[in-house]
Amino acid sequence: MKIIIISDTHNKHRELDIPEGDILIHAGDCTLAGSKQETTQFLNWFSKQPHPHKILIAGNHDFYLEKYENNPEDIIPGNIHYLRDSGVSINKINFWGSPYTPGNGNWAFNKSRGNIISAHWQKIPENTHYLITHSPPFGIMDELDNKRHIGCQQLIKRIKQLEIPNHIFGHVHNDYGIVRTKQTLFANASSLDERYRPLNAPLELKNSH
Repeated sequence: MKIIIISDTHNKHRELDIPEGDILIHAGDCTLAGSKQETTQFLNWFSKQPHPHKILIAGNHDFYLEKYENNPEDIIPGNIHYLRDSGVSINKINFWGSPYTPGNGNWAFNKSRGNIISAHWQKIPENTHYLITHSPPFGIMDELDNKRHIGCQQLIKRIKQLEIPNHIFGHVHNDYGIVRTKQTLFANASSLDERYRPLNAPLELKNSH
Protein backbone atom coordinates (compact mmCIF):
# COMPACT_ATOMS: atom_id res chain seq x y z
CA MET A 1 0.00 0.00 0.00
CA LYS A 2 1.47 3.34 -1.10
CA ILE A 3 0.88 6.35 1.16
CA ILE A 4 1.44 9.89 -0.15
CA ILE A 5 1.89 12.69 2.40
CA ILE A 6 1.64 16.47 2.06
CA SER A 7 1.30 19.24 4.64
CA ASP A 8 1.39 23.02 5.05
CA THR A 9 0.29 23.72 1.48
CA HIS A 10 -1.16 27.15 2.43
CA ASN A 11 -3.31 27.52 -0.74
CA LYS A 12 -0.52 26.32 -3.06
CA HIS A 13 -1.82 22.75 -3.35
CA ARG A 14 -2.34 23.08 -7.11
CA GLU A 15 1.37 23.77 -7.58
CA LEU A 16 2.33 20.34 -6.23
CA ASP A 17 3.02 17.28 -8.35
CA ILE A 18 1.07 14.63 -6.44
CA PRO A 19 2.21 11.04 -7.14
CA GLU A 20 -0.24 8.21 -7.54
CA GLY A 21 -0.97 6.17 -4.46
CA ASP A 22 -3.56 4.37 -2.38
CA ILE A 23 -3.84 6.92 0.44
CA LEU A 24 -3.29 10.69 0.30
CA ILE A 25 -2.70 12.37 3.68
CA HIS A 26 -2.67 16.11 4.41
CA ALA A 27 -1.21 16.91 7.84
CA GLY A 28 -2.68 20.39 8.35
CA ASP A 29 -2.47 24.03 7.25
CA CYS A 30 -4.28 23.64 3.95
CA THR A 31 -5.04 27.39 4.10
CA LEU A 32 -3.12 30.57 4.89
CA ALA A 33 -5.71 32.94 6.38
CA GLY A 34 -8.15 30.17 7.23
CA SER A 35 -11.05 31.76 5.33
CA LYS A 36 -14.18 30.03 4.08
CA GLN A 37 -13.14 30.60 0.46
CA GLU A 38 -9.65 29.17 0.96
CA THR A 39 -11.03 26.17 2.81
CA THR A 40 -13.72 25.43 0.25
CA GLN A 41 -11.28 25.67 -2.66
CA PHE A 42 -8.88 23.27 -0.98
CA LEU A 43 -11.58 20.77 -0.01
CA ASN A 44 -12.94 20.74 -3.57
CA TRP A 45 -9.45 20.03 -4.92
CA PHE A 46 -8.59 17.44 -2.28
CA SER A 47 -11.84 15.54 -2.74
CA LYS A 48 -11.15 15.23 -6.49
CA GLN A 49 -7.72 13.65 -6.11
CA PRO A 50 -7.66 10.14 -7.60
CA HIS A 51 -6.34 8.36 -4.50
CA PRO A 52 -8.93 5.84 -3.21
CA HIS A 53 -8.54 7.11 0.37
CA LYS A 54 -7.95 10.69 1.48
CA ILE A 55 -7.16 11.70 5.08
CA LEU A 56 -7.13 15.30 6.34
CA ILE A 57 -6.33 16.96 9.64
CA ALA A 58 -6.40 20.70 10.35
CA GLY A 59 -3.52 22.95 11.36
CA ASN A 60 -3.03 26.20 13.21
CA HIS A 61 -3.93 28.33 10.16
CA ASP A 62 -7.21 26.52 9.50
CA PHE A 63 -9.64 28.78 11.37
CA TYR A 64 -12.68 27.90 9.25
CA LEU A 65 -12.23 24.22 10.07
CA GLU A 66 -12.02 25.16 13.74
CA LYS A 67 -15.32 27.01 13.41
CA TYR A 68 -16.91 23.70 12.38
CA GLU A 69 -15.01 21.73 15.01
CA ASN A 70 -18.11 20.00 16.36
CA ASN A 71 -19.91 19.38 13.06
CA PRO A 72 -17.26 19.10 10.31
CA GLU A 73 -19.58 16.96 8.22
CA ASP A 74 -21.36 20.21 7.29
CA ILE A 75 -18.40 21.28 5.14
CA ILE A 76 -16.16 18.22 4.58
CA PRO A 77 -16.90 16.20 1.41
CA GLY A 78 -18.01 12.66 2.14
CA ASN A 79 -15.00 10.99 0.51
CA ILE A 80 -12.50 12.66 2.87
CA HIS A 81 -11.62 11.12 6.23
CA TYR A 82 -11.37 14.21 8.44
CA LEU A 83 -9.66 13.30 11.72
CA ARG A 84 -9.85 15.35 14.91
CA ASP A 85 -8.87 13.22 17.88
CA SER A 86 -10.32 10.37 15.88
CA GLY A 87 -9.23 7.52 13.68
CA VAL A 88 -9.97 5.45 10.63
CA SER A 89 -8.97 1.91 9.73
CA ILE A 90 -8.12 1.23 6.07
CA ASN A 91 -7.31 -2.35 5.10
CA LYS A 92 -6.63 -3.13 8.77
CA ILE A 93 -4.15 -0.23 9.05
CA ASN A 94 -5.07 2.16 11.86
CA PHE A 95 -4.68 5.92 11.34
CA TRP A 96 -5.22 8.47 14.12
CA GLY A 97 -5.26 12.22 13.58
CA SER A 98 -5.16 15.30 15.81
CA PRO A 99 -4.78 18.97 14.75
CA TYR A 100 -3.56 20.53 17.99
CA THR A 101 -0.33 22.50 18.43
CA PRO A 102 1.17 23.96 21.61
CA GLY A 103 0.48 27.68 21.85
CA ASN A 104 -1.21 30.58 23.57
CA GLY A 105 -4.52 30.31 21.73
CA ASN A 106 -3.96 32.98 19.09
CA TRP A 107 -3.97 30.36 16.35
CA ALA A 108 -6.50 27.71 15.40
CA PHE A 109 -6.43 24.47 17.39
CA ASN A 110 -3.88 25.92 19.85
CA LYS A 111 -3.65 24.35 23.30
CA SER A 112 -1.50 25.26 26.30
CA ARG A 113 1.53 23.09 26.94
CA GLY A 114 1.32 20.60 29.78
CA ASN A 115 -1.83 18.86 30.94
CA ILE A 116 -4.22 20.62 28.54
CA ILE A 117 -2.57 19.46 25.31
CA SER A 118 -1.55 16.17 26.91
CA ALA A 119 -5.24 15.31 27.34
CA HIS A 120 -5.52 15.12 23.53
CA TRP A 121 -2.49 12.85 23.17
CA GLN A 122 -3.90 10.53 25.82
CA LYS A 123 -6.72 9.74 23.39
CA ILE A 124 -4.30 8.14 20.92
CA PRO A 125 -5.07 4.39 20.91
CA GLU A 126 -2.43 1.76 21.57
CA ASN A 127 -3.04 0.04 18.23
CA THR A 128 -2.21 3.11 16.10
CA HIS A 129 -0.01 2.32 13.08
CA TYR A 130 0.11 5.87 11.67
CA LEU A 131 -0.23 8.90 13.93
CA ILE A 132 -0.95 12.17 12.08
CA THR A 133 -0.57 15.43 14.00
CA HIS A 134 0.11 18.97 12.89
CA SER A 135 2.58 19.50 15.72
CA PRO A 136 5.98 17.88 15.55
CA PRO A 137 7.26 16.02 18.59
CA PHE A 138 9.79 17.90 20.68
CA GLY A 139 13.35 17.52 19.43
CA ILE A 140 12.55 15.87 16.09
CA MET A 141 12.36 18.06 12.97
CA ASP A 142 10.89 20.89 15.05
CA GLU A 143 13.75 23.43 14.96
CA LEU A 144 13.22 27.00 13.77
CA ASP A 145 15.94 29.10 12.11
CA ASN A 146 16.76 30.59 15.52
CA LYS A 147 17.52 27.05 16.81
CA ARG A 148 14.42 27.06 19.02
CA HIS A 149 12.55 23.76 19.26
CA ILE A 150 8.77 24.24 19.14
CA GLY A 151 7.59 20.63 19.17
CA CYS A 152 5.50 19.14 21.95
CA GLN A 153 7.19 17.38 24.88
CA GLN A 154 3.99 15.56 25.86
CA LEU A 155 3.57 14.27 22.31
CA ILE A 156 7.01 12.63 22.12
CA LYS A 157 6.40 11.04 25.53
CA ARG A 158 3.14 9.53 24.32
CA ILE A 159 4.71 8.27 21.08
CA LYS A 160 7.45 6.52 23.05
CA GLN A 161 4.97 5.14 25.56
CA LEU A 162 2.76 3.61 22.84
CA GLU A 163 5.70 2.66 20.58
CA ILE A 164 3.97 4.28 17.58
CA PRO A 165 5.68 2.94 14.43
CA ASN A 166 4.94 5.94 12.16
CA HIS A 167 4.40 9.63 12.98
CA ILE A 168 3.38 12.11 10.25
CA PHE A 169 3.33 15.87 10.88
CA GLY A 170 4.22 19.31 9.46
CA HIS A 171 4.12 22.83 10.95
CA VAL A 172 7.90 23.54 10.82
CA HIS A 173 8.57 24.28 7.15
CA ASN A 174 12.37 24.19 7.24
CA ASP A 175 12.64 20.71 8.78
CA TYR A 176 11.06 18.72 5.94
CA GLY A 177 12.11 15.10 5.60
CA ILE A 178 12.19 11.70 7.27
CA VAL A 179 14.02 10.59 10.42
CA ARG A 180 14.05 7.01 11.66
CA THR A 181 14.70 5.89 15.21
CA LYS A 182 14.79 2.29 16.38
CA GLN A 183 11.10 2.55 17.26
CA THR A 184 9.49 5.13 14.96
CA LEU A 185 9.61 6.62 11.47
CA PHE A 186 9.04 10.38 11.75
CA ALA A 187 7.95 12.28 8.62
CA ASN A 188 7.74 16.07 8.40
CA ALA A 189 5.78 16.51 5.18
CA SER A 190 5.75 20.34 4.97
CA SER A 191 5.23 21.07 1.28
CA LEU A 192 6.38 24.70 1.45
CA ASP A 193 9.81 25.83 2.59
CA GLU A 194 10.36 28.63 5.13
CA ARG A 195 9.80 31.22 2.36
CA TYR A 196 6.47 29.58 1.45
CA ARG A 197 7.76 28.19 -1.84
CA PRO A 198 6.34 24.77 -2.88
CA LEU A 199 9.79 23.15 -3.15
CA ASN A 200 9.31 20.05 -0.99
CA ALA A 201 8.04 17.01 -2.87
CA PRO A 202 5.23 14.91 -1.39
CA LEU A 203 6.66 12.14 0.77
CA GLU A 204 5.98 8.53 -0.15
CA LEU A 205 5.72 5.68 2.36
CA LYS A 206 5.20 2.01 1.63
CA ASN A 207 3.11 0.41 4.34
CA SER A 208 4.82 -2.52 5.99
CA HIS A 209 1.94 -3.73 8.18
